Amino acid sequence: MAAENQAGERTEEATAKRRNDFREKGQVAQSKEVHTAAIFTILLLFWVLYLPIFITEFTTILTLILEAGADIIITPAKTMELAFYLAQKLGLLLAPLFVLVLIIGFFSSFFQIGWLFTTKPFQPDINKFNPITGVGRIFSKKSIVELIKSIFKIILIGWVAYSTVANNFEQALTLVDSSISETLRFLGRTAGVILAKVCAVLILLAFIDLIFVRYEMEEKMKMTKQEVKEEHKESEGDPLVKSQIRAIQRQMAQKRMMAEVPHADVIITNPTHISVAVRYDSGKMDAPVVLAKGAGVIAMNIRTIARDNNIPIIENPPVARLLHTVELGAAIPEELFKAVAEILAHVYSLKGKSI
Repeated sequence: MAAENQAGERTEEATAKRRNDFREKGQVAQSKEVHTAAIFTILLLFWVLYLPIFITEFTTILTLILEAGADIIITPAKTMELAFYLAQKLGLLLAPLFVLVLIIGFFSSFFQIGWLFTTKPFQPDINKFNPITGVGRIFSKKSIVELIKSIFKIILIGWVAYSTVANNFEQALTLVDSSISETLRFLGRTAGVILAKVCAVLILLAFIDLIFVRYEMEEKMKMTKQEVKEEHKESEGDPLVKSQIRAIQRQMAQKRMMAEVPHADVIITNPTHISVAVRYDSGKMDAPVVLAKGAGVIAMNIRTIARDNNIPIIENPPVARLLHTVELGAAIPEELFKAVAEILAHVYSLKGKSI
């Protein structure tokens, strides 16, 4: 029982294949807090550079509206025209911010998980429409953790914003008699300070959350010992099947080798357990080649085929042992030329031929 429980525990590190499977499903360690922190931080830097332009343009828009307001008769048509004009101007004024947010969103994901395009997260899953499963997801451990993180983040950011505004409250009261441009500058500076403090908080939260998300994903991807074994079988093949394939391959190779024995000129043997079939064609070969070789039962089969085809069998243990180390189809080594030549000369003399 203990062994079964141990086998079911996810104690093994995720393999490369399992990591790739998770990635293809879109299950990657990606922190939303990193997105938020990146957007707020870059927007802060952009806001510092863009603020003078924004204030100038926005002041011009408000001045034009206020100056024209004295001469305009308020009607539904004029109101719509004014609203459209204001929306158009503000849209153009804020367009760089919107474009920047899209770019930051893309790169914050890219730097976390690299390039990833998959449609599997969007594929329909009937389990998502199961009310029992849905309730389980709502009250799951992950959902509760996310809720606690969100509440903590809201409280922390709210406290930072409130404390900043509270510190500038008395100065804000003096803006009653100030011009529009001075009021906007004050609001811009205050917003910048709040944004800077919020960015510092978000960067800290993003760093902590990224570590937590990656740890959580590593734990999720861990495998049981049985899963590792099954994956190894799938990737490397079942050892039993592989051994059967190798056995079949050896049998086929032996059959091909045995089919070459009738073409040999001589069988050189060690009387006990080695047989080597040698062939030499002076018109086509530079040196004799080994057509077949074997020990034990294979050696006996080679001799049987040789007798059936009237191929001479010569006993020469030293030469047989050396020839047994030569690859099939390969020429014999130079140091054996003399010994094999003498054997072939003897065989050819029996047949009335010459080398």
